[in-house]
Amino acid sequence: MSFANATSAAGDGPATEIFAAVLRPHRSLNNRGFAIVMVALGALSFAVGTTFYLLGAWPVPGFLGLDVLAVYLAFRWSYRSARASEEIRVSRERLIVRRVTANGHASVTEINPYWARIELHRWPPFGITRMAITSHGRALPIGSFLGAKERERLAAALSAALAQARAAPLSS
Repeated sequence: MSFANATSAAGDGPATEIFAAVLRPHRSLNNRGFAIVMVALGALSFAVGTTFYLLGAWPVPGFLGLDVLAVYLAFRWSYRSARASEEIRVSRERLIVRRVTANGHASVTEINPYWARIELHRWPPFGITRMAITSHGRALPIGSFLGAKERERLAAALSAALAQARAAPLSS
């Protein structure tokens, strides 16, 4: 997650961006780490499978191969879901939330920042468990893939940006 806070100068006009954040799911294992894990798992499965095959348990190598395939597919699906993102931008005139799904489908929601509010659901042991931008009875969930601490940071920064957007006078 990356934030970019922009402060406006007096003559910048109403379209000056006050806040921008791009949210992406975190993946702790990069491509090199994935390759190392798969090679190690494949080598271990091959060694164990060969041992069982030589002892007469010929179906075991096949099942070990299926295990390696299942781990490979799980990682691929995880990396595919990491292509999703949320982009949140706040200016004096509008709050824009642009979502991109893992398959590349994008949707954009525009809200007047004067009416937008941050709705937080907290569970004391964990902090913020869910957050949404609400306006006129509608809620737009944001940051569903973030951790509790990251949601806290986003909520504080976005609340401050919305307060700044509401306080700033619009020029004619």
